[in-house]
Amino acid sequence: MIAMLTGKIILKEPDHCIINVGGVGYSVFISLTTYAKLPEVSHDVTLSIHTHVREDQLHLFGFLEPREKHLFRKLLSASGVGPKLAVTMLSHLSVEDLTMALIHGNLARLTAIPGIGKKTAERLTLELKDKLDLPSLSSSPTSSSTTRHYDDLLSALTNLGYPKQTAENVLKKLPDVGSQPLAEAIKSALKELPRL
Repeated sequence: MIAMLTGKIILKEPDHCIINVGGVGYSVFISLTTYAKLPEVSHDVTLSIHTHVREDQLHLFGFLEPREKHLFRKLLSASGVGPKLAVTMLSHLSVEDLTMALIHGNLARLTAIPGIGKKTAERLTLELKDKLDLPSLSSSPTSSSTTRHYDDLLSALTNLGYPKQTAENVLKKLPDVGSQPLAEAIKSALKELPRL
């Protein structure tokens, strides 16, 4: 069972990467969250790996952050959730947002994820809400308002026609944007977008 890979990135795509480990190229499925944080091609990387084995196939799923792998495995424990759907969920919501949506039964957020209908969202909430715990989030009274502010800003940029990934990359470069009023934050982000 492969639990970790350390090597050089030789291919980097939004849904997978190939890592050269001692002359062997391992194809690893990843979420968009992990993709956005991967170093550039030809740089070294260490990924925590979940090895998914079925009778006719073996797939590797890689994570830069342990908490993303932890939530991935929790998602797999729910009935009807396979690794591809779990990765899709982690690609559309951050670990914090997905956890909070599951804990609080936020069906609107969950059903916005491709492949998640209302019944699936209800089942996931029912099965997982008691298994998930993020004390660092619940102890922070500003986390939900910060998340809403970020979501509103991201939505505004995508509605203006910018790709979601491009908008997210810009927001990561603007650490103070969360403390600005929404209109000011949008202006700050727009100043950065033409440079991409």
